[in-house]
Amino acid sequence: MSEIIAQDALRACVSEWLAAGKCVAGPRQVSWNRVLYSYLKKPEELLLDSEARPVNSIKEFFFPKHEKLYGYKIEGNDVRLAETAEALPEQVILGGRPCDAAALPILDHVFNWDYKDSQYNARRAAATIVTIACATHDDACFCTSVGLAPTAESGSDALLVPFGDGSYEVRCLTEKGKALFAGKTEQSDKTAPAHAGPEKKIDAAKVEAFARDHFEDPFWKEHALACLGCGVCAYNCPTCHCFDIVDEGNAAGGERARNWDSCQFSLFTQHASGHNPRASQFNRQRQRVYHKFRIYPEKFGETLCTGCGACTRNCPAGLGILGIATEISHG
Repeated sequence: MSEIIAQDALRACVSEWLAAGKCVAGPRQVSWNRVLYSYLKKPEELLLDSEARPVNSIKEFFFPKHEKLYGYKIEGNDVRLAETAEALPEQVILGGRPCDAAALPILDHVFNWDYKDSQYNARRAAATIVTIACATHDDACFCTSVGLAPTAESGSDALLVPFGDGSYEVRCLTEKGKALFAGKTEQSDKTAPAHAGPEKKIDAAKVEAFARDHFEDPFWKEHALACLGCGVCAYNCPTCHCFDIVDEGNAAGGERARNWDSCQFSLFTQHASGHNPRASQFNRQRQRVYHKFRIYPEKFGETLCTGCGACTRNCPAGLGILGIATEISHG
């Protein structure tokens, strides 16, 4: 037997969760051509279009774009620190794609490596993640090339698999998922069909081998000519996690904050002396590929990519990991 839920019942759940004080986030149409994962004010805002692909990723609910670490106040020759005491309400992240949720166990390594990030871990503990299996894919998708699938369960507390008639099979994967949907579903003898997903487009092992043996190859320069260095690839990527820590304030005080950064920015590796070890855009593009397919796997045993296609889909110059990795794989 399986558990099923209809869209109307799912929206009723959203209404109930909001009334209970939970923060509920999901795909929302913010303009005629733009869908974002964002907090919902009412259940009708939840976009359940199987072809909708939000521009951003759900990582920002755990790793915010701007995050206050602590405040400080300057009093004479003394500096007084003020710890943050941010209350974290329960969160339900609803309607994310499996490739988005699969990024969270990957990010867990980074934020719990040599230092356990308490704020990141608190957000993870306060959130229940409900993904919707993909029923379609576009040309930028390549989840199957990095060991995932449209019904991948990694990182999800519950997975909703669409029947195609407005209802979903509910697969509760963790105790959090079971608690969230307890009493909300109906039993059925039906099982939702799984979408096959995109054909395999790249060979991650070949990309890793090329990166290892071709650091000075002209290939990198040729493939970075169109790059604008805008960083949209990193900001929309569910696994990119570069950040900078800065003091924001004035002579009287302020706050120390963590802000998103990107290895694609020219100032990312700028030394105080003025020297920049990655002075050209091709150096920065190469670093992005190296990090995802060689450096991170060597450190944590996983590819730093879930095949979501966001970097390709949203790049203003038509670049992205997929094109470079495809040429390496088949070159």
